[in-house]
Amino acid sequence: AVTQSAALPQVPLWIDGRPQPASAQRFGEVFDPARGAAIRLTPLCEAQDVERAVSAAVRAFPAWRDTPSLRRARILMRFRELLEADKENLARLVSEEHGKTLEDAMGSVTRGIEVVEFVLGIPHLLKGEFAENVGSGVDCVSLRQPLGVCAGITPFNFPVMVPMWMFPVAIACGNTFVLKPSEKVPSASLRMAELLNEAGLPPGVFNVLHGDRVVVDALLTHPLVKAVSFVGSTPVARHVYETGTRAGKRVQALGGAKNHAVVLTDADLDFTADALIGAAYGSAGERCMAISAVVAVGTAGDALVARLKSKAAAIRVGPGCAPGVGMGPVISAPHRAKVAGYVAQGVKEGAELVLDGRGLSVPGGEQGFFLGPTLFDRVRPEMAIYRDEIFGPVLVVLRAATLAEAIALVNANPYGNGTAIFTRDGGTARRFQNEVEVGMVGINVPIPVPMAFFSFGGWKASLFGDLHVHGPDGVRFYTRGKVVTTRWPEVASTAPGLNMPTLG
Repeated sequence: AVTQSAALPQVPLWIDGRPQPASAQRFGEVFDPARGAAIRLTPLCEAQDVERAVSAAVRAFPAWRDTPSLRRARILMRFRELLEADKENLARLVSEEHGKTLEDAMGSVTRGIEVVEFVLGIPHLLKGEFAENVGSGVDCVSLRQPLGVCAGITPFNFPVMVPMWMFPVAIACGNTFVLKPSEKVPSASLRMAELLNEAGLPPGVFNVLHGDRVVVDALLTHPLVKAVSFVGSTPVARHVYETGTRAGKRVQALGGAKNHAVVLTDADLDFTADALIGAAYGSAGERCMAISAVVAVGTAGDALVARLKSKAAAIRVGPGCAPGVGMGPVISAPHRAKVAGYVAQGVKEGAELVLDGRGLSVPGGEQGFFLGPTLFDRVRPEMAIYRDEIFGPVLVVLRAATLAEAIALVNANPYGNGTAIFTRDGGTARRFQNEVEVGMVGINVPIPVPMAFFSFGGWKASLFGDLHVHGPDGVRFYTRGKVVTTRWPEVASTAPGLNMPTLG
């Protein structure tokens, strides 16, 4: 945290339908990672700011809950149109504060818009079931109703897409929402709040707070927050899940990953290498669905590694907004140092360093947080570069003799977010998808992120909670079921007895 500086603009909060100052005396610096320069300050809110935002959401909930779902969908339809018109501006905000290329940022904004498109069908998605005459003169209907105030806690790597995994679904279902984005990338959340306001969303339905653990813990323990969605590292996801559920809340907490790509000898190695380069080094590897470990089966390894080295070395690294750049900087100087430390540890533990991204110099970006693509071969499971989620442009290659050995390696890993297999054999692919213990599987698809009308989520230490985000699971998470059993007797009937009613 830093003290307030008159030289840097301060990012406001968004509470009750308008920008508001924070009561915070602590601030975090927002950097342009390509220049290594602080460009604005994020207030690190205190408990009183959380109370203001939650109170606004509580006040807005009854009227929003009672707004017909079709009217809620129409507001979100206008929001979707405004997002589409503002897509390039949102992408530039993402690129400026995160560092990823403008093209990559545009793609992530599009994936967020797809979730809004999915929930435009909320009148249909909220339909329950009805059974007539389940007993003599008795009908039964199931309902799905909103929870109340929901909160979202989102990471730095997708400042538009990940929040839109959450709040459009929650709002469409009739809830109100408090978003706590990463303090490193606050601006896109404020812009989305402005667009929601322009679309006609009533004040208090959507609110934005900035901050660190103080805000997170205040939201997790606030008695009027009914549900919390989180995406981030596994240690924090576990804390969010345990703290929130202990406070009686519904929680979905998506954690870290170590995503494997298994490459068989029959795979098209040129196609596979191209796919793996994008999956490993896109967004500088700062994706929870990035491929960070390749398992080369049989004799596939040497030829694959040679292709990966050539293609990785050809990636142009520079500012994300510059034309022709394939990979931008990492998010911060401390994170760059952490990733570089893993590279040094990999060398120390005996892995073969095929391509070293340390010491990269970007003309005009000498102060930026740049680290070039890095590739290791002959990595063993006990090495830190395999065990840990590095979250940077580091790809490691392991060798396996058989498909069974490769599957066992993937299943032994504590994470289970995403995985992929590259092969031309349908039977092999079918065996892999059935036996691998991972939540999202790609077959010749390196980053198997489901479309918005499916749900996103991993297994094992990559997810805490029972329901995934967006898609059908998102609707189920942000609503609760109710069953109503009805009888309208035509004449006065005998009062029920003490026995279990059979309704027959």
